[in-house]
Amino acid sequence: MDESTAITRFAALAQETRLAVFRLLVQAEPNGLAAGEIARRLAVPHNTMSAHLSVLTRAGLATATRHSRSMIYRAELASMRDTLVFLAADCCQGRPEICAGLTDIAADSSKR
Repeated sequence: MDESTAITRFAALAQETRLAVFRLLVQAEPNGLAAGEIARRLAVPHNTMSAHLSVLTRAGLATATRHSRSMIYRAELASMRDTLVFLAADCCQGRPEICAGLTDIAADSSKR
């Protein structure tokens, strides 16, 4: 992942409602949630929610698929993993005991 992609993803998550939406979508995996249901659960007006979902989708953190008259949103877990790996890739100057667990995530993801 390049820095530009990472910055776009961090910017998308650097807002309270979008962070809540993303966390809700992660919890809803693998089925996802309809846009209206997301708005209802977070008590956000539909038009405002639409804007937030668009930001997350453009950042590659969510995808949308049409199901009948609803748009179903899902978290892009591979993008989340790539973003976490980006953060942990150069962790701890080669001293894994400092970042216990983070280097395991990076090592595990590089095998995929």
